[in-house]
Amino acid sequence: MRKIEVAASITTADFGNLYRVVRKLERAGVDRLHLDVMDGHFVPNITFGPDVCAAVRRLTDLPIDVHLMISEPARYLERFIAAGTDTITFHYEIGDSAHGKHATLARIRDAGRGAGLAISPSTPAKVLRDFADDLSLVIVMTVEPGFGGQHFMPGPAGKIAEVRRMFNDRPRFSVHADGGVSADTAEVVGGYGVTTCIVGSALFQRGRDTALEVQEVKRAAGNARYDAR
Repeated sequence: MRKIEVAASITTADFGNLYRVVRKLERAGVDRLHLDVMDGHFVPNITFGPDVCAAVRRLTDLPIDVHLMISEPARYLERFIAAGTDTITFHYEIGDSAHGKHATLARIRDAGRGAGLAISPSTPAKVLRDFADDLSLVIVMTVEPGFGGQHFMPGPAGKIAEVRRMFNDRPRFSVHADGGVSADTAEVVGGYGVTTCIVGSALFQRGRDTALEVQEVKRAAGNARYDAR
């Protein structure tokens, strides 16, 4: 069985008690925390900013991945770095030049953090080739960015295999699947070679065992047949 990490997205969690949420996820065996930052402009929703990221950092030693669904990531970068995040990912689709994207990725790397790009369902994986030397991770969106609880889209998941082939010579590179990933859909992304499953609403459904969901996601994705060629 391949080793698969689970990054817990807390967008749909109870923000009234972050301490309890984080402890629950730690006990459930998640490997990372995934924080979706939305600005109401790049996507039609608003979540939280660097202060909440810093608050989560104070609660846990788990790696924290920040996914910036915002129009101007470079403008706020220093604050998210100061919040103690481990990786910072922004969207390829922002209205910035290739030079600007390279510069933002360089700032993230220079701060000692993992630098990532996310691609939305309609964006082809080939756009990442020009940034290959800059990236520690790629997030492949399997829903339209902006809201939690959406249904998994199997078509865009196929880009995971393209990304894996693109970065096969990078042993520490990771590709994350984000959107509708659960025990029911993890086999699909596992079959394409995903390394990290971002799981959100499936971890917070009433009556559902969070630890069991984490185990089942890892099992389904890790046991899926994957051809690395």
